[in-house]
Amino acid sequence: MNTTKNKQRGASLIGILFVGGVLVFAGIVGAQVVPTYAEYRMIGKTVDKVKGAGTPAEVRSSFDKTAQIDDIKSITGKDLVFTQEGTKTVISFAYTKEIHLAGPAYLLMKYAGRSN
Repeated sequence: MNTTKNKQRGASLIGILFVGGVLVFAGIVGAQVVPTYAEYRMIGKTVDKVKGAGTPAEVRSSFDKTAQIDDIKSITGKDLVFTQEGTKTVISFAYTKEIHLAGPAYLLMKYAGRSN
């Protein structure tokens, strides 16, 4: 007698639910991370735009005005650090963002940048 069993292929219901749960979790976290990254990019562009405004006080004031228009809330002009590299003034910034995941778990995003 030839008794071959047909092997079933495919995903089980539990496997589908697990993959779906992981995708939903990744989507929720991604929806919270993307705006923080977009704000980081906006801060970098704003720093590059205002770096030629003059003295550090004028650059900070110009940054604050532009940040108010662009709705940048993570840093202010006071958080900008000015350093001299040869004859070039470099403006740098650094800040962190916390994204609540569940219970006591947080995702900590550390952003740092500098002018070109």
